[in-house]
Amino acid sequence: MLRHDWILGLVLILAVQVAGAGEWPRHTIDDSSRGADGVRLADVNGDGLLDIATGWEEGGQIRVYLQPEKTKVRSRWPAVTVGQVKSPEDAVFVDLDQDGRTDVVSCCEGRTRTVFVHWAPAAPHYLQGSAWLTTALPCTQQQQSWMFGLPMQVDGQHGVDLVVGSKGAQAAIGWLEAPEDPRDVDAWTYHRLYRAGWIMSLQARDMDADGDLDILATDRKGPTRGLLWLENPGADDVRLRGDADWAQHRVGGDDREVMFLAAGALRQTGQLDLVAAVKGRGISWFRSQGGRQPPWAHQEIAMPPNCGSGKGVAIGDINLDGQMDLVFSCEHAEPPLSGVRWLTRDADGREEGRWRDHEISGERGIKFDRLELLDLDHDGDLDVLTCEERHNLGVFWYENPTR
Repeated sequence: MLRHDWILGLVLILAVQVAGAGEWPRHTIDDSSRGADGVRLADVNGDGLLDIATGWEEGGQIRVYLQPEKTKVRSRWPAVTVGQVKSPEDAVFVDLDQDGRTDVVSCCEGRTRTVFVHWAPAAPHYLQGSAWLTTALPCTQQQQSWMFGLPMQVDGQHGVDLVVGSKGAQAAIGWLEAPEDPRDVDAWTYHRLYRAGWIMSLQARDMDADGDLDILATDRKGPTRGLLWLENPGADDVRLRGDADWAQHRVGGDDREVMFLAAGALRQTGQLDLVAAVKGRGISWFRSQGGRQPPWAHQEIAMPPNCGSGKGVAIGDINLDGQMDLVFSCEHAEPPLSGVRWLTRDADGREEGRWRDHEISGERGIKFDRLELLDLDHDGDLDVLTCEERHNLGVFWYENPTR
């Protein structure tokens, strides 16, 4: 038994060394357009594999990528352009009309300033671009610079609604109320919940353990900036007061420019941790202290040298040592700076610990975006999925060398 434990320990040490030993192999999913801006995931064809929706900001395309079988995952994925819109900032999967086919919603800024629905065709035409139908939601047209969309049931009726965030003049977090017939785009209604500066992240999460989903967000600009959550008053109250602001709960970060966030159990206590990349600084780590509405302890994790400015962050066990690690992405990562790395914490028993950085991307790439961690090659470790829009690396994934 002792010999078995010693061998197992040696294997784990070697795995950690391999995973931190330099650039990871990069596999291109698509680089056919310009300005890939975000990756959002869902299994749209029921094969148990997560597919990708991406908006190409400069290229003006909304594209969907179907994850292929394991033997083909390192090649370019089957893809379809589901719509042509200008200045898309986000594209997310959602079956809005509940017909069993997964649609895509895109949020656009620039001069477009509109939320669009790209209605999916009936099978087997999902990869036939001409079979998709794009329509604007009139209540959003030329109203705000829309930055992010979050499918969420808000009022308990008529199918899924949409929580949306924006930036600049009239910036807000609000929700789009689905009508009885979601295809009746003129019947959608917008309700403002929170006046904002520049919304980066939106997540649906039951923050107060009362059985409904609240809205977790990062707001990067202006007097309202920081990491916060909006308390869902419940579907009955929402229906009575659809335009009423939701109660705000500030987590922290009002003295910094918080970018994308991640939520999870970074510690082994089971309590919630929130992390946010910070422009020009490191990563802000907010640790819940227990209770229904806990105070949050804050720790700043320094940005390693020779990296760009923080953009995205994700939580996951990268080296399979049983402890959660952080992966972060950057913008302004002009060569020789690095744009994607991962951080592991020394297991010294202290919550703050000492963080060590390991390379992923190397010098290739300048402006990276959101990160998703998933096992794309089915080898038991987490790979890193992201996109990049200045070197036109497009949509791609880095293969974790741990296994």
